[in-house]
Amino acid sequence: MRRLWVAVLVGTVLGWSATAIGEAISLTVTARAVRGGVNSALVQWLEDLVFPAFVQWMKAQGKDVQVEFIQFGGSDEALKQQYALDLKVGKGADIIGFDGFWIPEFDAAGLVKPLDEVVGPQVWEWEGWAYIPQGMREILGYKGKVYGLALGTDVRVIFYRRDIFEKAGIIPAGSGLRWQPRSWEELLNTARYIKKVLPDVIPLQINAGTEMGEATTMQGWFMVLLGTGIHMYDFESGKWYGEHPGILEALNFYKTVYIDEGLGDARLQLIPGARARTFELFRDGKIAMLVEGDWFWRSVLAPGSEWAIPNRNEVVDWAMMPAKEPGAGYRSQNFVTISGGTGFILNPNTSHPSEAWALLSFAFSREMQLEFQKIQPRIRSRTDVPVVGDPVMSEMAKALLPYTTVRPMLPGYPQISYQAQLVTERVVSGLMTPEEAMAAYAEALVELVGPENVIRKK
Repeated sequence: MRRLWVAVLVGTVLGWSATAIGEAISLTVTARAVRGGVNSALVQWLEDLVFPAFVQWMKAQGKDVQVEFIQFGGSDEALKQQYALDLKVGKGADIIGFDGFWIPEFDAAGLVKPLDEVVGPQVWEWEGWAYIPQGMREILGYKGKVYGLALGTDVRVIFYRRDIFEKAGIIPAGSGLRWQPRSWEELLNTARYIKKVLPDVIPLQINAGTEMGEATTMQGWFMVLLGTGIHMYDFESGKWYGEHPGILEALNFYKTVYIDEGLGDARLQLIPGARARTFELFRDGKIAMLVEGDWFWRSVLAPGSEWAIPNRNEVVDWAMMPAKEPGAGYRSQNFVTISGGTGFILNPNTSHPSEAWALLSFAFSREMQLEFQKIQPRIRSRTDVPVVGDPVMSEMAKALLPYTTVRPMLPGYPQISYQAQLVTERVVSGLMTPEEAMAAYAEALVELVGPENVIRKK
């Protein structure tokens, strides 16, 4: 590892200084990753780059530290069960690869603790916090506390076909100008115009229905609902929104797109294999605008995929999803998005909390994260880490990480997410009016979490 890194990192990256001790320290890290198998890039990065550099850095501080990665190739559920068994008896690796969805359950059982309770208040002295927005902290957070660091994340945007926009005259051909709606009305007006001048093109698809699964919740429901100013969950009161003007506005948006004006194809959201069919139609230039995650760009449309577009960079562009009106979005934002992701937490049973935090924060330094980008480029939790080799992804990260939020990290979320998918399906299929669908949604929430945990109209 280059000595330059050691010189740069000493005393600056970690925000603490180690003191020499007379015995060797052994640290372990585990995650669902196997060299040559699942998440192989993670093992490569840690074992070949992070660990050697960290050991060298600690040696310069007078500490003899050895680090080992414990590979796990089983399922996520098997790993979760192993963690529960280990933590209950005070064992397990010092640093643990963790899914944010597990934190509420493990916290309720007293098995995990926030970073500052494991390490102490000095954890907040790390320079990296200045580059990790609140939304990124929430990926491995719960009830306002931060339990770990998110390794990678994603964002959601409106992907659009530049060639269709140019053909319709929305963007002058060859101008390099970009389209960016500032409100729902501007977005809908664009869709209306495309329908008028290019009747063979589906203007706008935004995910709805149970066939799409969680893609409906994340790429559809959240992207509309956040634009009304609310989340699915009110973090202040600790209650789920069951009936609210924002929910009705969101459902009416779906009704406008799929029922009233036919700006999207409702059947396409409900048929078996709906998502794959949507990808196919976008690839073939039959869909003008599609709300999707950045995975759509870096995987679905990328070379080698069955939906790849050879001249992707010339004919595909993206725009931020606007709030209903400027300033009307969640947290009074002009634009909205939502992220998911996994990362690492500290084992509260570690015998070396300071050194474990030193290793974790070292791995999440800008220098080490940039090295990971060379192996597996994607959006990272730090805003100062671009996506190497992909300026489009880098631009998305820079523009959208400050706007992002996360799903409620609560045990009841999966069932409520399904109800969100169902409420959109009832509207886009014409089975219920938005008012009827909202009432049914609220009743389902009451059954799932109890009336005391649901916000309803007075």
